[in-house]
Amino acid sequence: MAKRVIIDCDVGVDDALALILAYHSPELEVKAITGVNGNIPLEQVFENIQKVLSLIQPKHKPLIAKGADKPLKGQALYAHSVHGKSGLGEAKFDLRKAKEWWKVFPGSASELITKTAHEFPQQLTLIAVGPLTNLAIGLKKDMEGMKKLKEIVIMGGAVRTQGNVTPHAEFNIYVDPLAAKIVFASGLPITLVPLDVTHQVCLTPPLIEERIKPMNSPCSKFTIDAVGYNLNNRRFRRGTDLIYLHDPLAVGVVIEANLVKKERLPLNVETQEGDCLGQTLEAEGTPNIEVCLEVDSKGFLDLFLSRLG
Repeated sequence: MAKRVIIDCDVGVDDALALILAYHSPELEVKAITGVNGNIPLEQVFENIQKVLSLIQPKHKPLIAKGADKPLKGQALYAHSVHGKSGLGEAKFDLRKAKEWWKVFPGSASELITKTAHEFPQQLTLIAVGPLTNLAIGLKKDMEGMKKLKEIVIMGGAVRTQGNVTPHAEFNIYVDPLAAKIVFASGLPITLVPLDVTHQVCLTPPLIEERIKPMNSPCSKFTIDAVGYNLNNRRFRRGTDLIYLHDPLAVGVVIEANLVKKERLPLNVETQEGDCLGQTLEAEGTPNIEVCLEVDSKGFLDLFLSRLG
């Protein structure tokens, strides 16, 4: 039986690739997609969810819902320099001509998460690939509903490696450290997919030239455009030599848990203003999070590329 999942996302480039991987994987059944302010503002996130669903054209229309439009505390921080103004790199869409491949849920993202968890108790995996604001709100409003989740898989944090926003902090945690602290302390079954492993899985020009370009499919073409790969000079337009597959790896861990090796650690999040804000800390006390620290990079890349066509 396919695993039932909800994907909570802030649709930038790697979120979009994560959605493609999830929908192209028979091991998963995507019940809903929720949006959160993160890489880009919430309104653009919600539009991008619809754009990616228009690309995928799923057999069963998922429920989609808007979530938090700002962090629990402090100001929003966006990643336009990484994901472009639209959040989808250089990929182009015209939603006015698109069929609706989704159903809009009338309530909030946190309500959709807990409602679905009540509907499928201990059967639902929540894959969170953006800031954790929606999850923290869900815990505050309906703890019993959140407890009915089978597990939560989170892309976020930098445990034994450097951050990507500051030397100490990873973007998803840094954007809303208070929400992350609440979620980490919730006692729910959590698997963390941090930069420690996501920095080991990436797209490179040879992979695009040899394995993605020959597919010549809508999703392969979208991938090339979204990551900003220039087919003429065979380089990424942002001047980088590679593109990390942060969010797709979180989906990959749900598809095939053996892709990673985990260690159960007591984790906390630094919420005090200062140089260490948003740092994912190994703390004293009872281990509370399953942390992915090693990954079969080739195994994951083979999985991701096999599902892209």
